[in-house]
Amino acid sequence: MDLHEEKILILDFGSQYTQLIARKIREIGIYCEIRAYDIQPDELNQFAPNGIVLSGGPESATENTSVDIPEHVFSSGVPVLGICYGMQAMASQLGGKVEESNKKEFGFANVKLERSSDLLGSLGDTENSDHSLDVWMSHGDKVASLPAGFSVIGSSNNSPIAIMADEKRKLYGLQFHPEVDHTAKGKAILDRFVKVICGCKAIWTPGNIANDLVKKIRDEVGDKKVLLGLSGGVDSSVVASLLARAIGSQLTC
Repeated sequence: MDLHEEKILILDFGSQYTQLIARKIREIGIYCEIRAYDIQPDELNQFAPNGIVLSGGPESATENTSVDIPEHVFSSGVPVLGICYGMQAMASQLGGKVEESNKKEFGFANVKLERSSDLLGSLGDTENSDHSLDVWMSHGDKVASLPAGFSVIGSSNNSPIAIMADEKRKLYGLQFHPEVDHTAKGKAILDRFVKVICGCKAIWTPGNIANDLVKKIRDEVGDKKVLLGLSGGVDSSVVASLLARAIGSQLTC
């Protein structure tokens, strides 16, 4: 089993939550890596992700100096999820309009789901008719008009376009942060993106990782013996446990 066969690429635009996105996706059981936002075509092709997540960031998509999403991200043919700035940059570059909000949003907000989407399925915090979501916002700009091919999936009082989707091209945008615990169904949204939209299987699990390491140790050591300096700390204790499982009596601590 190749634990890296199915994977997600996270492009970092400077968000304080980028590492948290990676943590949530790995907790779901999918391998992922974080790379700089300006990834080159050959690097993207070599990594060959099943899907791409665009992080938030401190930039404003209304400024001419704001950083862009590389064009080859959109032409790669894999699903893309833009979060906060990632959504705004996506909208702006694909022909939509982003403008400064009259009221900045920092904290809890309620997003009303306007229509169904593959990204959300039947997700909702409540069982009422609008299946609204309690989410965590952190933005000063908003998407004012959609690019061609996109639909409004959800809206809030201050963000008329809080969730957008181009289902045909599998391009999605969230104005809020699904990676933080304050967004009640945030992890479930990421789960649907990586599994349903990107088609990844949850094989990046502690058990599978341990089994993979044990196999690599056996292949490397063969019939040789290993002498390990065991301090009792976490690192050496984990190594000792894996070595003992892999080669048994060939290990001396």
